[in-house]
Amino acid sequence: MNTQLFASRMSSIPSISQTHLPLTFLTKTHVISTPKSSKFMTPISNPSQKFNLFGLKFKKPATAAAAAETAAVKRYPGEGKGFVEEMRFVAMKLHTKDQAKEGEKEAQEKPLVKWEPSVEGYLRFLVDSKLVYDTLEKIVDKADFPEYAEFRNTGLERAESLAKDLAWFEEQGYSIPEPSAPGLNYSAYVEELSKKDPQAFICHFYNTYFAHSAGGRMIGKKVAEKILNGKELEFYKWDGDLSQLLQNVRDKLNKVAENWTREEKNHCLEETEKSFKFSGEILRLILS
Repeated sequence: MNTQLFASRMSSIPSISQTHLPLTFLTKTHVISTPKSSKFMTPISNPSQKFNLFGLKFKKPATAAAAAETAAVKRYPGEGKGFVEEMRFVAMKLHTKDQAKEGEKEAQEKPLVKWEPSVEGYLRFLVDSKLVYDTLEKIVDKADFPEYAEFRNTGLERAESLAKDLAWFEEQGYSIPEPSAPGLNYSAYVEELSKKDPQAFICHFYNTYFAHSAGGRMIGKKVAEKILNGKELEFYKWDGDLSQLLQNVRDKLNKVAENWTREEKNHCLEETEKSFKFSGEILRLILS
């Protein structure tokens, strides 16, 4: 065969790009005279998958679990730090900006021109507070639900301290009043709740003790300066390091909540507003 005829026949053979063959056609059984270093010849198991020929980097789609986790974090602020942080976040939303720097709620009432507590009103507040703490502490001692037993002897208990304070007032010649409607109503409510709804009860337990250790102490100091010549009551004293006592209870609360479903956690959080309502009614007795 002459050289011209051979060249003519070779030019009639279609190139690889003209055959429309899939890239999977390029296997070891098909010898192609191309440079070994060419990345274009790498077999691809899924031709429909988008890729960068030069980098060959594939973008992994987010898994359903990862997407769900992201949604959960956005939906439940504080969840990553434990359930107590979720409770704290919800509580802060119910504080006004003048009550806490993280407060978000707008004050519904005009601030009092003059804050004038009275000894009589303060005694009503202390008596009703003692009734509520007595009730909470009896509930955890009785432990109708096993998780309540986790909160015995935490060091945050206040009933005994309040009993000492009321005895001191009596020694000063003051008459100790009977519990009034705010204390009686709250005590009855948490008593009934504790028998059938542990998640809601623990919401009241948390808010009562933790609120007293923060804002409650500031109020106590202001009252003492106004009407008690600066005397610090036993109600505002704790045996041991308060920050450590609080952390111990946070750890217990987080541990208990680990066994709850998301729905049960949400139910606990939803009870926060009621706990603020009841405790606010007792607090207002100071100015009565």
